[in-house]
Amino acid sequence: MQQEHFDLDLERAILSSCIMSEDAYSSIAGDIEPKDFSLKAHQDVFKAIIACVNAGEPISISFLKKHKKIDEQILTEIIATPSIIDLPAYVNELREKSIKRQLLSFAHLLPTRINDNRAVSEISDEIGKEIFNITNRVNTNDIKDIEIVLSELLEEFKKQKSLENKSVIGLDTGFEDLNTMTKGFKGGELIIIAARPGMGKTTLCLNFIEKVLRQDKGVVMFSLEMPAAQIMQRMLSAKTSIPLQKILTADLNDNEWERIGDACNYYSKKKLFIYDSGYATITDVRAILRRLKAQEESIELCVIDYIGLMMSNSNFNDRHLQVSEISRGLKLLARELDMPIIALSQLNRSLEQRANKRPMMSDLRESGAIEQDADTILFVYRDEVYREQDEKERENKAKAEGKPYQRNFIPNPMQENAEILVGKNRNGPVGVVEVLFLKEKSCFVDKPRFESVEFQE
Repeated sequence: MQQEHFDLDLERAILSSCIMSEDAYSSIAGDIEPKDFSLKAHQDVFKAIIACVNAGEPISISFLKKHKKIDEQILTEIIATPSIIDLPAYVNELREKSIKRQLLSFAHLLPTRINDNRAVSEISDEIGKEIFNITNRVNTNDIKDIEIVLSELLEEFKKQKSLENKSVIGLDTGFEDLNTMTKGFKGGELIIIAARPGMGKTTLCLNFIEKVLRQDKGVVMFSLEMPAAQIMQRMLSAKTSIPLQKILTADLNDNEWERIGDACNYYSKKKLFIYDSGYATITDVRAILRRLKAQEESIELCVIDYIGLMMSNSNFNDRHLQVSEISRGLKLLARELDMPIIALSQLNRSLEQRANKRPMMSDLRESGAIEQDADTILFVYRDEVYREQDEKERENKAKAEGKPYQRNFIPNPMQENAEILVGKNRNGPVGVVEVLFLKEKSCFVDKPRFESVEFQE
C-alpha cells in the first residue's frame, strides 16, 4: 500500500471525533463505510460504532470495549487522539484516499481482465462500470430535500432584508458602482482579477483586503510573487497617505513615523494572515485554509496572488490542463468553505498589439477553464500606462534620430483615471466601473460624483 494513500493519524482523529460526540458521527453517517479505513482494526472500531447506534445505545467506550473484535490497544490510541472540528472535510479526504486504494487494487486486476478472450467493447464497458462504481459513491451531504433548501433560502431573504445597505449582500468591495453590479463578493464565489503587468491588480486586491479588515473580518492572502513585508509596505502607504517610495527608503519625518506607528498598531489588531513561500499547490491552499478557518472563525476572504504561479498536483505536462485543475479546485474550495476566493491572473501579451488595449475575456492566459469556473471576472485597465509608454517610445526615437521632440502627453503626477471592467458576472450585469488611481499612495478610490444642483430664484 502506497504511503500517500492512507493516513492513520487522520483515521484515528475521525474515529475519536465519532466516539466523543454522537452529533459528530451523525454529521458524517452514510458518507463513509468501514472499508474506507485502511487499517482493519480501525474498520472494526467503526463497525462497532455503527452497531452501537443501530442498537439504540449512546456511543460509549464501555459499549465499544464489549465488541469482541476490537483491539483495546488500538482503541486506547484512538481515544487519546484529539477530535477535530471540521469533520466533513477530513471525511472527504479519507474517502479520497479510500477511492485511490480501490482504484490501485482494480488496476492490478486489469491485465487478467484484458487478456481473456472477450471483445474490446465488452471489456472497456466492464472497466468503465467498475471505475464508475468506485468513484461515484453518493455523499449524503450533497442531497438536499427541497423543503430544507426553501427554508434556508427564506432565512437568507430575511437576513438580506435586515441589512442597512441593500446593494451589498456579500463582502463590501469598497467601490460603490462595483457593489451595485456584483452585490459584493459572496460566499462560494471564485473571483478572478486579471490584467497586464503594471496595471495594479495586486494593488486593487489590497484595496479589497483593507475594506474587509475594516469590517473586523479576517483575510488569508497567498502571496506567491511578493514577500509579506512588501505587501505590508504597500498597505501602510495606502493607510497613511505617505508615498510608497518614502516608506521603502525610510525617508520619513517625525510626523510620518508617528503615522506609520499608528498604522502598524491598527494592522496588528486585524486578522490578516499572509503566506509568502512562493510555492503552493491547490492541496497546500486547501490544507492551510481549512486549518486557519477552523482556528479563526472571522476569516471571510481568501486572496491568491497569483494563479499562474500555483503548481499542479497532477502529472499533466500541459499547462492549460494544470490551470484547469487549479481553477476548478479553487471553485470547489470556495463552495466548501462558503467564502469568496479572489485569484489574480495574467493576461496574454497579444492584447498590447491592438489599438484598443482594453482587456477582453479571450485575453485570459493559459486556460478557458478560468472563464468557466469563475463567478466574476474583473479586468484592471489604466489607459495612461499605455499612453506614457507610447510617448516614451516616440521621444526615444526622436533622440536617436537627433530630432527635437515636444511631448504631446503630460501625465498628472498625483492621480489618473482607471477602469475596473466587469467581464463576467454570473448573477448580474457586466460593464465598466470608473475609478481613480492615486499614484503616490498606490491605491484605487471611487471617482467623485458631481451631482447637478438646481438653484431657486
